[in-house]
Amino acid sequence: MRKFSTEISGYSKREVNAFVMEVTKEYESILNRLKTAEAENKRLTTELERYQNMETTLNRAILVAEEAGNQIKKIAHEEYQRIIDEAKKNASRLVSDSLAKVDKINDTKEQLERRVAIYKRRVKQTINEQLELIDEIDKIEY
Repeated sequence: MRKFSTEISGYSKREVNAFVMEVTKEYESILNRLKTAEAENKRLTTELERYQNMETTLNRAILVAEEAGNQIKKIAHEEYQRIIDEAKKNASRLVSDSLAKVDKINDTKEQLERRVAIYKRRVKQTINEQLELIDEIDKIEY
């Protein structure tokens, strides 16, 4: 608390006026700082709202991206399953075709083996007949 000197008519006007000027300047300074602080507060509040809006937008974007990623995974899995199923069908068909070809080859082989056996018998028979003829020729007297 400030003390003023006294004069005949009361406190010193000069000191009181100087104090009032000092208080006024201090009040104006505080008022200016308050206005500056309020402006800064308003600016920061606006910026905070902008960042909150950005956060909301980013959260939505993340959710959309997650949903899109899940959808892509689902489609990829379905495509994978379709490819696997098709490959299994093709593999079954190839195995069946191969088994049919093996059966046909085996049948052809058996037919050829029978023909070779028949041909061998005929050749042996022809050779035996020729040998008999040769033996007959030896028996003929001249």
